Amino acid sequence: MALILQIETSTTVCSVALSENGKCIALKELNERNIHASSITVFIEEVMKIANRKYAELNAVSIAMGPGSYTGLRIGVSTAKGLCYALNIPLIAINTLEMMVEGYLTENKNFDGLVVPMLDARRMEVFAGVWKNATTVIAPTAAVLLDENTFENYLNNQKLVFIGDGAPKFFEVMKHENAKFDFKNYNSAAYLSSLAYQKFNDSKFEDVAYFEPFYLKDFMVTTPKKKL
Repeated sequence: MALILQIETSTTVCSVALSENGKCIALKELNERNIHASSITVFIEEVMKIANRKYAELNAVSIAMGPGSYTGLRIGVSTAKGLCYALNIPLIAINTLEMMVEGYLTENKNFDGLVVPMLDARRMEVFAGVWKNATTVIAPTAAVLLDENTFENYLNNQKLVFIGDGAPKFFEVMKHENAKFDFKNYNSAAYLSSLAYQKFNDSKFEDVAYFEPFYLKDFMVTTPKKKL
């Protein structure tokens, strides 16, 4: 049995979930700016109460490790590490974009193209990657500058769906017929459930003392000769 507390603070969403054997059994989240510091411990208390579980029953803590908001990630990771220290349980880290892909495909099981999660950075910049599914990476997480040619080499051959809070600004410039957009929020700790459970079973844990969020700072400029 694996009871895992899950935390997602990569964006404006503050999300906490509790899963048992890969299934979400409690969730508390709110999409609102600058609430992570004041809300995260309250949300943790609430999901434990909803599920009628005690902290001593937890087997691990899972965190969406980034990329994303510097402040949000610091708060989420600090909280997760504190719980792991206090309870002497392992820390599991999941790429935030991977979590978003899992969320999209959970809600859209019949989609047969590639999934491109995008997190807003600034101006026409995003953190993005290309996935076939939550465990099959076609193009790894990178910082990308968006224009009308970005992802063209993929779009010319198959359908792509763009998700996340960075997708709306790409929608403004991308008119390819194979480009699909879904503006639903997939930044939910609930979507960490199966991914965290798999890592728990494989004993893929982080070093709590040295673990840091996954930040991206350098941006890749796409050109007609070399496109993502």
